[in-house]
Amino acid sequence: MVPLMASGDVVANNPVGDLPMGAVVTNSGRVSAVRFPDSEVPGFPFPAKDLARLEETLRDCSERARVRFSVYLGDLGSDPVAGAREVLLKGPEPAHGTLIAVSPNSKDIAVVSGSAVAGRVNDRVAALGVTAAAGSFRRGELIDGLVSALRVMTTAAVAP
Repeated sequence: MVPLMASGDVVANNPVGDLPMGAVVTNSGRVSAVRFPDSEVPGFPFPAKDLARLEETLRDCSERARVRFSVYLGDLGSDPVAGAREVLLKGPEPAHGTLIAVSPNSKDIAVVSGSAVAGRVNDRVAALGVTAAAGSFRRGELIDGLVSALRVMTTAAVAP
């Protein structure tokens, strides 16, 4: 599976590495790239409508909870929590972020939070999010599971 990272209104398959010709990383951390109309976006394992739904949910939830929610799909290594922490640190505003990391091949899910939001997005909130996602994940519906997790975590992590 191709790693996918989404953060706030950010969706990118390569958030920090070498970018293809015609692509840039914006100030918000989003990768913006030129492509021809009606051409497929290479490397994304989900239809554009699902990615748009995830992006909208990330933006909504981040604004409501005042937490920079992010999603990562890909290999997390032998220690999923440590792998998720590494990914969180590479994203924008890691101290104010919460990352839901899913390793589909190993079926690992890790939720990690930055220091500025760890009191509000704690282990209880993370467990609620994982529980909300589990049913959809079992059916192979990753986007539905992520959207459910984000909504439940947002409700539980009331904005300051």
